[in-house]
Amino acid sequence: MKKILFICVLLTSWLALSQQNFQRTLKMMGSRFDITVVATDSVTASGYIDLAVAEISRIEKLISSWDPNSQTSEINRNAGIKPVQVDAELFELIQRAIRISKLTDGAFDISYASMDRIWKFDGSMKVMPSEADIAASVSKVGFQNIVLDPDESTVFLKLEGMKIGFGAIGKGYAADKAKQLLMDAGVPAGIINASGDMNTWGKQANGEYWKVAITNPMDKNKVSALLPIIDGAVVTSGDYERYVNFNGKRYAHIIDPRTGYPATGIISVTVFAPKAELADALATSVFVMGTEIGLDRINQLPKVECIIIDDHGTISKSDNIKIDKL
Repeated sequence: MKKILFICVLLTSWLALSQQNFQRTLKMMGSRFDITVVATDSVTASGYIDLAVAEISRIEKLISSWDPNSQTSEINRNAGIKPVQVDAELFELIQRAIRISKLTDGAFDISYASMDRIWKFDGSMKVMPSEADIAASVSKVGFQNIVLDPDESTVFLKLEGMKIGFGAIGKGYAADKAKQLLMDAGVPAGIINASGDMNTWGKQANGEYWKVAITNPMDKNKVSALLPIIDGAVVTSGDYERYVNFNGKRYAHIIDPRTGYPATGIISVTVFAPKAELADALATSVFVMGTEIGLDRINQLPKVECIIIDDHGTISKSDNIKIDKL
């Protein structure tokens, strides 16, 4: 019995020592994805990563508003006309998005896609849009006008010309689904980085937890902190480069879908959550809601934490975040 136990211990140790981190970088959903898995050899790792890529591609075809053949595009084409029957997966994603809209008082809203793009953050905008233009730009935005029928699995947009889009949660959702698929396939550990939406499970091949660098928004070439992620997700929203200044006021590229005005006062929001989809949505929402209201909402959510850095460099944290120094 002792000999068998000794052999099992040796085998376990050998497997642990032979594991490595394998990474592939590619462009999907219009963004950069870095997919890393822990495996014993490159062939096995490549097969696992292929599974993740296929899953992310499947989700893109389902939710992309740029693909005319997607169910999301079909919903948008029939806005103000008729309900559209969709797969349960898409229906449930929209349901969750509406719940977040209610939680954030509309600071998060997938019908933001209806918004007229009157703000430019590429340096070309020299004059601030008028109040009338700003009000008109969000006239068809409003999650209250998304009608769901759970019995028929249909989605109906009440207003003609209204649209939904998943730019604020799509990458996070895809990362969640790919992560779950790989876990179900037996991959012991990995990290999916969807352009900054980080989703992890297990530990690196060297036995250490995966870590994420929090960029210093006052100097994007420096890191404020290097934090471990333990079987969860972290998403950072920042306006380090995409912003404009008018009359001495800084306007971020993240637009409040309720008013049409860009967010002000915050330059970086980092959210830690069990799932990347939720972290993605909340990071955007807190940016719009502001520090006080944003932290109040985060503090009401279990297993969700947040770090906010305002435009004066002041750092604010949610109540239960376990960081001694930042």
